[in-house]
Amino acid sequence: MEKRNNILLRIIAGAAGRVVLTWSVIAAVIVAAIVGITMLLRTAKDSTTRIVTDDKIDITPTQIASLKAIGQWEFLTISDEEMVDTVRHGIFSDDELVRIYYGTLRLGIDMADAADDWIAHHGDTIVVTLPPVRLLDDDFIDEARTRPFLEKGKWSNADRAALYTRARQIMKRRCLSASNLRSAELNATTQFGHIMRSMGFANVRVRVSRTDKRNNK
Repeated sequence: MEKRNNILLRIIAGAAGRVVLTWSVIAAVIVAAIVGITMLLRTAKDSTTRIVTDDKIDITPTQIASLKAIGQWEFLTISDEEMVDTVRHGIFSDDELVRIYYGTLRLGIDMADAADDWIAHHGDTIVVTLPPVRLLDDDFIDEARTRPFLEKGKWSNADRAALYTRARQIMKRRCLSASNLRSAELNATTQFGHIMRSMGFANVRVRVSRTDKRNNK
């Protein structure tokens, strides 16, 4: 009887041990699951999604080449009329030559004069530096419209050529004034700004290089 009781006690103890072991395994699994979920939540909390916006706008070499291919661009046209005379004094009488000249002076820029870094971007802004405004065509006097007003005495072709040169200088002094140059610059910045915005560049800053007056003499 005692032997049977001992056997029964060993069976009960073994069963109890297996029950304890089973609960230990379950508890370990639960703890592991809790730790895993906690780490996952912490990782999700620390890892925020970042959306980076690249405000840098690139203008392609093809676009730059197409803009430079514009060549000469006229921004202000001035029509002028000048009466120029010369007098040669003689012993008994004076010779006089008076001629009327008509000219059309075109002020603008020549993209061939643009610097290498004439167009660049700073952040989300395209910065354009245009070449100086200048006289685009030096042969602005319409010789076909030139007519004599008074011609007294004998005058050579050299005399008439000298009078033509004087008329040309007078027209340039009159028409290449500071106000006319500024007007041409304003037209240049406005029109070039419209072109850049039509190409899809919203933020554009356009400036014109200072005019070297020596090139307009």
